[in-house]
Amino acid sequence: MQVLGIKPDQVTILSVISACARLGVLDRANWIHMYVDKNGFGGALPVNNALIDMYAKCGNLGAARGVFEKMQSRNVISWTSMINAFAIHGDASNALKFFYQMKDENIKPNGVTFVGVLYACSHAGLVEEGRRTFASMTNEHNITPKHEHYGCMVDLFGRANLLRDALELVETMPLAPNVVIWGSLMAACQIHGENELGEFAAKQVLELEPDHDGALVQLSNIYAKDRRWQDVGELRNLMKQRGISKERGCSWIELNNQVYEFVMADKKHEQADKIYEKVDEVVKELKLVGYTPNTSSVLVDVEEEGKKEVVLWHSEKLALCYGLMSEGKGSCIRIVKNLRVCEDCHTFIKLVSKVYGMEIIVRDRTRFHHYKAGVCSCNDYW
Repeated sequence: MQVLGIKPDQVTILSVISACARLGVLDRANWIHMYVDKNGFGGALPVNNALIDMYAKCGNLGAARGVFEKMQSRNVISWTSMINAFAIHGDASNALKFFYQMKDENIKPNGVTFVGVLYACSHAGLVEEGRRTFASMTNEHNITPKHEHYGCMVDLFGRANLLRDALELVETMPLAPNVVIWGSLMAACQIHGENELGEFAAKQVLELEPDHDGALVQLSNIYAKDRRWQDVGELRNLMKQRGISKERGCSWIELNNQVYEFVMADKKHEQADKIYEKVDEVVKELKLVGYTPNTSSVLVDVEEEGKKEVVLWHSEKLALCYGLMSEGKGSCIRIVKNLRVCEDCHTFIKLVSKVYGMEIIVRDRTRFHHYKAGVCSCNDYW
């Protein structure tokens, strides 16, 4: 488009900003922001709102806040974008601060605003604050909660291991529970090892959506934990017959303005041999500070050593080790993962940040993790 001398309009700019946000590539995000400022789009309210969202999803919360603070005018979308930014980065304190501040400035929150606030409460374990916020929707703001709000509350209770409260809410809510609601309960049961309720929730999902891959995989995992290998085999055969496959873990890392993709046990990269050598080297270093591979997430009927190999070849570990090969000490490595980071990878990355003196930012399916000096911003609550 630029080669042809065609100047983009605001719609084009918003589309490019949205693409950068989805990909989570910060270098490109910085470039489009400079382009916006140089070409006269910087004063447009929709563009600035989109920039806040873009920077948040690219892992630069400071830049998102910088855009917000420089805005000459703000609307409910501006405030909501900033609240959502804090929420996905696990900064519930600032999410709530901005929520109360927007009300003080007579900006009325909408349904999307409440999703952001409830999400922030959920990922910080603020159960009572979440209850009050949810109640205020109808009591103070005359907003009728929708499925997404009930889903946040189920997630809030579930993460806090208040699974019976979560189930009670699902059973008493005025709306018919949908796949998202039952899926939230199912995911919480998986986190806390509540197999019986997890099986029930998974079957409710399958009642609504028989080919739901997440529910089928969850059932398979529950059967595997109980060593019901025959049931596991039957379920996997059913998935094969229906052409249903488990979503494969995939991670992306941006280095030198280029994005590299990794899947579990990936051997396609041209430096694959060196990457696996780096994995072995890093594992040896981490074992000196107490690291032991956690194989509890490997639910296949193989020997323990085989499980250790599987867990050490997760896509985010491969991406991270490739980053370690390319970046110097003290730099920041940014990784995007399409699934929730498992417990072993979470521990692994924390220790890498400590041993190698690096900041590591990982965006998984639900939130950002900022690892530094052996500590994660989620405080191991995710």
